[in-house]
Amino acid sequence: MVVTIAMFVAFARGRMSTEIISLLTIAVIAVGLYFFPLEGTGPTDGLQLAFSGFGHYALITICALMIMGRGLVVTGALEPAARFLERVFKLNVQLGLLVSLLMALLLSMGINDTPVVVLLLPIFVSLAARGAMPASKTLIPLNAAVLIGGMATTIGTSTNILVVSIARDLGMPQMSVFHYTPIVLVAALVALPYLWLVMPRLLRDNTATETHAARRFHTRLRVGDESALNGQVLAAILPRLPGDLEFHDAPQGPIQLQQRLSVSGTHEALEEAMRTLKGEVAPAWVLDRIKRSSTSSGEDIAVVEMTVTADSRLISRTLPTSGVADLYGVAVLGIHRPERLVGEKDRYSEGGDLRIAEGDVLLVMGIPKDLNDFARADSLLTLEGMRELPRRSKAVLAGGIMLGSVGLASIGLLPIAVSALAGAILMFVTGCVKFDRVGRALSAQVIVLVAASIAIGRIILESGAAGWLGEVLAAGLQFLPPAGVLAAIMLFVTLLTNFASNATAATVGTPIAFAVAQQLGLPPEPLILAVLFGCNLCYATPIAYQTNMLIMAEGGYEFKDYIRTGLPLVILMVTTLSFLLVTTYGM
Repeated sequence: MVVTIAMFVAFARGRMSTEIISLLTIAVIAVGLYFFPLEGTGPTDGLQLAFSGFGHYALITICALMIMGRGLVVTGALEPAARFLERVFKLNVQLGLLVSLLMALLLSMGINDTPVVVLLLPIFVSLAARGAMPASKTLIPLNAAVLIGGMATTIGTSTNILVVSIARDLGMPQMSVFHYTPIVLVAALVALPYLWLVMPRLLRDNTATETHAARRFHTRLRVGDESALNGQVLAAILPRLPGDLEFHDAPQGPIQLQQRLSVSGTHEALEEAMRTLKGEVAPAWVLDRIKRSSTSSGEDIAVVEMTVTADSRLISRTLPTSGVADLYGVAVLGIHRPERLVGEKDRYSEGGDLRIAEGDVLLVMGIPKDLNDFARADSLLTLEGMRELPRRSKAVLAGGIMLGSVGLASIGLLPIAVSALAGAILMFVTGCVKFDRVGRALSAQVIVLVAASIAIGRIILESGAAGWLGEVLAAGLQFLPPAGVLAAIMLFVTLLTNFASNATAATVGTPIAFAVAQQLGLPPEPLILAVLFGCNLCYATPIAYQTNMLIMAEGGYEFKDYIRTGLPLVILMVTTLSFLLVTTYGM
């Protein structure tokens, strides 16, 4: 208990990184149990307990799920869903968040919480990158909605199944899938306004400010055979395009096939325009050449920004006269002109193309080898922030692997650990995720935090701390009214689940609740449900549940973010659920 409290205080103070605190916790347990082993164990058994988290199935599951999530991102498999939610967010930010919360809650009633979060996580990270609400303001509310939904059915989480199974072994009748769903749905309606309107305001905007985010690139948009611009008047198309896309010298009449329109906008705006209008900002033959090079070399296509230096041969040339595509097999998608150069004379050629000047930033697409050759040969300075383009040819395959893994786990055909690991292996085998890039999918912070939380959960259970707490709880409950008994049991289990594990809380709390019901002459079912609900109120710490840890890195969260937003929600849910249990069972 001392180790657990010390870890909690260290996390809450935030003076050391999460990784250091987690590793110190593991080290203290290992060294402590070596010199003071638990009863019936040897000194080296403590080492196995302390380090068992690194080989635990929960950690393997989380890593496999992060790899599959990475596969969905790098293949662009979630772009259609992200664009749908983006349209809802554009209509109204609050409406978009409400729709997202309801969708997450309903999905998690039938699908295990972890796969739901894995499915939604990259979508909301992508939405944040597209200018919707920051991920740091949406992921904790979204995760809370998933946890509430998972509480609503006996199949919503593996913990629910565990509690119901233990209760049946103790002599209680079997609960159906929707046995207590109305109680949870009423509590969800009470909690929804807090998730929707209050919780995002308690979270900071952790979005990193990128120096190139405001750069606007000038380019020519080519009207191809399949382009939506072909034969249309520009004014009729504008409402479908990003707001920060600007047309220069726009044509007044219908737009013709193969016409080139002068546009400017951010990289994201240009990409959205190309996708919406089915147009290109580089010649089709260059893009085909880049795709062939990517296929033959096995390298991903990347987009990078390059600054023109004083020694570059490109100065005073235009893109058509530069010969860049012929010489290096790369495509310059646009040119950013710094403010200090905007007023220069002769910035355009007779054909209307922008002349390149020292200090210009070029947006260049190609495979890494060709990009490096181009930068070195033409004296360009490569800026940080190379971004690989999604491998959209594998998007359907990646989506199928994810849905297959989630589906097999949801119907109970395979454990989530097995289906997730199989899905991660398939992501590697099919090339949706490249093995040498797997480090980008995994978070060291999450890995050591999971390992430390597993070790803490085991020592709380095996040292007898959990049992001792249960005895103290049972001795004091006889003086409370039924609502107080339910709330106390729920809070006790919530405390266990936020600092140990759901399984520990379920295995310790269920027999205690059953014994308390017999001692106090109360019906056992509402007390068992209080344990089940308490096991799911894991909002207040990142170690409480694996989905809390999954969102930690993407949201840039600290330990105190979970405390600040989770404690009020725990109090709200405990109060509401205790009242509903007392009312429902006439206690």
